[in-house]
Amino acid sequence: MGEWARVTTAAELMEAIRRQAPAIEVSGVLQGMPMVTLPPGTHLRGGTLQFGARGVRLTRDNVLEDVAVRTAEHEVAVLNDTSVDTLGTLELRGVRTRGQVLLLARDAVRSGHVRVAGLTIEAADVRGRLDRPHDFGVDALQGAFTLWNQQPDPAVEITAELLDVAAGSAERPVRGSGVFVGGHGDRDGAADGGTVRVGELRTGEIHTDGGIPAGTPDLISDGVFVVSGAVVEDVRTAGPVTTRGQNDMVLDNWGRVRTWTATAPVVSHGPSGIGFVNFGALDHLDVQAPITTHGTGARGFNLYDGSLRHASFDSITTSGDGAVGVQVSRHLPRLEVRGDLATTGGTGTSLVRGVQVELQAVAFSIKPGGRIDEMSVGGRIATRGDGVTTVEIDGELSSLAVAGGITAEGRGSDAVHIGLDCPDLAGVAITAADGRPTVRRPLP
Repeated sequence: MGEWARVTTAAELMEAIRRQAPAIEVSGVLQGMPMVTLPPGTHLRGGTLQFGARGVRLTRDNVLEDVAVRTAEHEVAVLNDTSVDTLGTLELRGVRTRGQVLLLARDAVRSGHVRVAGLTIEAADVRGRLDRPHDFGVDALQGAFTLWNQQPDPAVEITAELLDVAAGSAERPVRGSGVFVGGHGDRDGAADGGTVRVGELRTGEIHTDGGIPAGTPDLISDGVFVVSGAVVEDVRTAGPVTTRGQNDMVLDNWGRVRTWTATAPVVSHGPSGIGFVNFGALDHLDVQAPITTHGTGARGFNLYDGSLRHASFDSITTSGDGAVGVQVSRHLPRLEVRGDLATTGGTGTSLVRGVQVELQAVAFSIKPGGRIDEMSVGGRIATRGDGVTTVEIDGELSSLAVAGGITAEGRGSDAVHIGLDCPDLAGVAITAADGRPTVRRPLP
């Protein structure tokens, strides 16, 4: 790489960039400069760069290493020049920002690779971004970290390895989504253009609050979001992911993922939040820590659309009127919950495909068109609300084992509503404190 150009002032940094120094090392805190654009091949490391507006713009084959980039929270701290035809390889190593990291394939950009090895976005506010993916009746807010291939040409592919991306804190959640990886999707669903292909997406601690007004039916945000047009081999949420606002999903898949593993708690604190929601194609989901949601209409796990072969969970606990533990609307061959599946709450409003509707809380539900071949619960399935049903099966269920039984603890609450042609549940202990244990009914 040659000798490092060491800079200690904004003027020295600008001069090093002007003469296209291939390696620049920053010492101390630099401020008072406009947005800087790194020439192709430039490696910048060290120090703190403070900007009043946008921060560092990358071009091609750039490396940012062990540097802090600070802007206003609503600005972009790290971005890329979309007038170049390729990103080459853009690398972020040990980078900290205040402000969004936004990497786009659009305009002239038609290829490239993004490699992240340690990125912490301390604060960001992306609620004002006009570009938002749309699907399933809703727009979705961009992320504090956003990698997005917006090219409509299916031949355009961006590749990436994204390791140890963290965003926000309990005291200062990012406003908008946390981590957002997507390709070009049409206004009605599946990808119809350029893709982002990721080997591994591994996240650290994520805290978000989308700041969406109460009652909004057509806008969501996400903690970790794989969007239409993204193809990811492995997603691993290695740190806790917590969302705190209205319509804030914690983990959300619209894309194509082989395996998604969560090894730390998944927590939602807002109305109509969901612990994990799937609309895309996912082979194996393994949530090895509790999913916990708090809020009216919040849900633990939803298989709304797309495909999922195998889902396993540590435990799922939801609380709030209209809250749902598990809801399945598509074919799911195998579902496992190692601990309890429990819901507390009565009737409340919940967001369903872009519409706010009144729902009763339910611990486990298979909707018409949904089907589960094999389901096992190591603990119990339970509700504590009044006037609700613990288990509702309006679709198909071939096999159910519940070690701790099914129980409805609330007043006037039934334990099981099940179709006439569903399997015999004689091997499952079913109790209702003030309602009917089992109601068999014709499928709708």
